[in-house]
Amino acid sequence: MENKDLNILHDFNILYLEDDENLLKHTHDVLEDFVNNIYAVKTSKEAMDILLNKKVDVIISDILLENENGIDFLKHIREKNIYIPTILTTAHTDTKYLLDAIKLKVENYIVKPINIKELLNTLHDILLPVVQRKEIRKNIHVIKTISAITDSKQVDIIKYIINSLDNDNLFTASYTEVMEEISISKPTLIKLFKELAEKHILVKVAHKTYKFNEASLDSI
Repeated sequence: MENKDLNILHDFNILYLEDDENLLKHTHDVLEDFVNNIYAVKTSKEAMDILLNKKVDVIISDILLENENGIDFLKHIREKNIYIPTILTTAHTDTKYLLDAIKLKVENYIVKPINIKELLNTLHDILLPVVQRKEIRKNIHVIKTISAITDSKQVDIIKYIINSLDNDNLFTASYTEVMEEISISKPTLIKLFKELAEKHILVKVAHKTYKFNEASLDSI
């Protein structure tokens, strides 16, 4: 089997709902080495609080919780128009649960005991398309941004800025730091940043920090 690049998981947040405290802790301790954040909770109420207050990219939920049902929790959040890729886990192979999971378009269904390699591979397969879409979007940003400026020698700077954006589309660097990475004169660099600011593509939000405004590209 092809080895999967699990490094792509590092930028994502996982919500893990499991009422077995030992399993919750064990899986949490393993996953925290691979993902950005792992929110591990024992009840659907706690899970709902996380969904309302944190960015969650994938939900992992046990089906049979104490006095609760993971399927019902999933139905509840779908009714609230929260659509997040979900992996269901259960110690049972009852066909009814599998059919319910299929109806809810659950991404995967893992039977306990949880095989960590299977879980990590499933997370990879769910999140790889997200990573690929981000890369495509970055390339589109490069093309559109290049079309917004007149000096083609500045292309390397544009690529550097876009490839350095964090998850909030923020770019942080001084002119000196940029020039250490890319061979360009300071006047040319200042001119580029001024042009990008005038077109509202780069918006200065703090010292050495700029917001890359995707919305401004739609009018280019």
